[in-house]
Amino acid sequence: MIERKFILERLKEYKIQTNIDNAIKGAGHAFTEIEKTPLGDKIIIHASKPGIIVGRRGSTIRDMTQTLGKQFKLDNPQIEIEEVQNPFINARIVAEKIALALERYGSSRFKKIGYSMLENVINNGALGVEILMSGKIPGARAKTWRFYMGYMKKSGSVAQSGVDFAIKTAELKSGTLGIQVRILPKSVKLPDEVIIKGLEEKSEKKKQEMAKIFAKTNLDEEETETAAELDNEEEILEKVEEPSLELLEEDKVSANFEESKQSKTQTGKDVEKKSPKKKVKKTSRKTQKSKDSNTKK
Repeated sequence: MIERKFILERLKEYKIQTNIDNAIKGAGHAFTEIEKTPLGDKIIIHASKPGIIVGRRGSTIRDMTQTLGKQFKLDNPQIEIEEVQNPFINARIVAEKIALALERYGSSRFKKIGYSMLENVINNGALGVEILMSGKIPGARAKTWRFYMGYMKKSGSVAQSGVDFAIKTAELKSGTLGIQVRILPKSVKLPDEVIIKGLEEKSEKKKQEMAKIFAKTNLDEEETETAAELDNEEEILEKVEEPSLELLEEDKVSANFEESKQSKTQTGKDVEKKSPKKKVKKTSRKTQKSKDSNTKK
């Protein structure tokens, strides 16, 4: 009887989790916890986007509490939301993101989606990732594509308890696609990992010494740069204060040329004033005709 009770509670938790998954798609639902308190049943939802779960003015949370209370006969259900700090290490959130991306962009861009997710998971601190996509990708025949990166355990106790595993489905026009995600987090202690004592302390000392040397070199470089800048400024000031001989000679030549110009213009004006203009007598046409007649005679 006691075993049946435990099994029924587990089934109840699984049904509540699936109901929440269907109710809040795209919220990055990781997992749910159910705790019994004196005030009632407490449901804690762990998700990457809590704003979608809350909804506008808390409408979605109210509807969810009413439906869960009626459907599963919970005593005064209270929902709490906790944000997942690193969503790319959780296999359920990663699988949901892949499914939403495939439904949005289609199966033609499945390679880009897979490789981008691999990079995001590894960059966020995971030891290894494996993504399996099975279905009509990209042609009419069903295939399975495997994307993997890093280190992954496939057998033993680590594969059963340490590896985070999740399954999701994406509904497309060509049919349903199955998505499997396996993530090996950094917190897992591997049995084949070897740590030699004493090397960590030596490595830390070496790191500290290298940091000191690096800081000294940076200070020396900064001092040399400042000294070089000061020398350049002094040279520029000397050039500005002490003009070169070539510039002085050019200034003298230009001044002499201008003086000669001015003297020439003054002499020309004096000559014009001294030499009076010759008066030209105007002769009329009649006087010219009379002169012509006298010459003919």
